[in-house]
Formats: sequence, structure tokens, C-alpha cells
Amino acid sequence: MTAADPTPTGRSITLEAEGVRAELGTVAAVLRGLTVHGIAVTEPLPADSTPPMAAGIVLAPWPNRVRDAAWTLDGDRQQLDITEVSRSNAIHGLLRNTDYEVRAQSPDAVTLGALIPSQHGWPFLLDTWVRYELRPDGLAVTHGVANHSGRPAPHAVGAHPYFRIGATPVEQLRLTVSASTYYEVDDRMNPLAEHPVEGTAYDLRAGVPLADLALDTPFGGVAPGIAAQLTAPDGARVELLHDADWRYLQVFTAREFPRPAGRGLAVALEPMTAAPDALNSGDGLRWLGSGERWEGGWAVRYVPGPR
Repeated sequence: MTAADPTPTGRSITLEAEGVRAELGTVAAVLRGLTVHGIAVTEPLPADSTPPMAAGIVLAPWPNRVRDAAWTLDGDRQQLDITEVSRSNAIHGLLRNTDYEVRAQSPDAVTLGALIPSQHGWPFLLDTWVRYELRPDGLAVTHGVANHSGRPAPHAVGAHPYFRIGATPVEQLRLTVSASTYYEVDDRMNPLAEHPVEGTAYDLRAGVPLADLALDTPFGGVAPGIAAQLTAPDGARVELLHDADWRYLQVFTAREFPRPAGRGLAVALEPMTAAPDALNSGDGLRWLGSGERWEGGWAVRYVPGPR
């Protein structure tokens, strides 16, 4: 592992072993790039600018949105800071601008940690961490949390990687999502209802060309194993693998994702342990007792096409 001077994404960290390379930054514990035997499987992000469209960052202690940046705890309204101003929501947790500390490191793994102190709308103290570990075919990511509050605390976590398969244009990839439900959302992207995907345009279980999709959609009913995969015309594929606690996935097809060659289509596949607005709905939200810890994770696997 190598580390360099600070940048807008924090201290740069490189993990490399057996042909797999991960580029990381300590701000928001961002995954800036992942290559497997020279094939880029995530959108590469520069170190010298803020990640566009939340690319690669960790989302804690909730992923996605909190409606009106408000929720209720024991009958009392909790008012978070509004961080999605255009929609009057709180988005992607409390750590997206936080510089994590390096707690453990080796050539093929690193653990980054950050405290979430008590603040507006959040009367708790959580210690959080994320471990990135190379595997021969990709990357394993383990998230953890410990509740240091004197009371039970809610928690959910997610991540925001954008995936690709080498130089293959994203429009040529086929997306498969192993989800049994999707969430209908309003014009502020807050959930209204959960519906079965069966018989709808949101049923992606058989695979759909990305060129045909325009999504910023939460999915539920994701079983452990392969939550989603992208497949290239030559049969190569990138798989997003979920542990048992990761039953939700946000799919976002960004049509104006910035790249050095110009803006274009990119796809975020966002593993989540809870649904959008879980602080209000409780859907997938985990409550940790005082002193309680939790860990769970997801992984990325690259599978070459047939030779």
C-alpha cells in the first residue's frame, strides 16, 4: 500500500496485489478506482477534485434521503441539516465530507474509521469503519459500527460506486438486478410505496440494455449473493455481491457523468442496508443497543468473458 500527500479526496491510498489494484481517498472513504488485471471495473475518479455525483463514497449512518431532513425519536422531532437543498432533504448521511483515519493497513487491505458525533438532529455517538480488501477477482468491502451512546441508536449504511467494464461503452452493457420489489418515489425522490417488480418496467431480473434505461430507483427484496451484474457484449461481467443484511439497492443511470473525454452515461449500483427515508419508515433500519457493534459487507467480482 502506498500513501501520498492530501488532495481534495484526502490522503491517497493504493492497494495492489495479484493484478488487482484499488485507488482510495480518506475523505468519505472514497473508492476512486478499481482495476482487475488491467480492466477498470469502476469509473476512475481523479484525486484532485471532489467526487462527482457522490461517486465512490461511503453513506452513513443512512444512505439515500431523509424526507424534509426530519424524523421523530421518542416523540420528539429531530431536525437534521438540509444537504440536498433543491429537494429539501438530508442526503447520504453525515460523513460525506469527513476525513477518515487509517486504522490498519497492509499491501492488500486498509481499514478507515470515522466518528459520527452528536449534532443537529442526531443525538448519538457512533464509531464507524470500512475495510477494503483485495480479492483475486475484485474487492471485498466490510462496513462496521459501534454505538458509544448511552441509548439505542439507529444505523444504516451504503456506498455509491459507479461501475463499468474496461473500455466498453456503458451504453453497450446489459444490467441485471436481482430484486423482487421497487420503490415508487415522488418528485423529491422520496418513497411513496413499495411494489413488486413483476410485470413492470422495473423487472430487471432477466437483464436489460443500459441504453434503454433511465433510472434513479430504489429496489428492495434483494437476496444475498449476486445483487446486480453488468455484462459486456463479449460476455465479460462485473458482479455486485451482497451479504445477508444488504437487502436494498439504488440504481442510478447518470446521463451527464463527467469524464476527461466529455460527459456521458454512467451507472451507479448502490448497495444499501436500508430503504430510502428509513429513519422515518424503519424499513431496514437497524437499532444498536448501547455498546453494541455490527459488521456487514458487499463485494465486487470481475469475471472475464469466454476465450
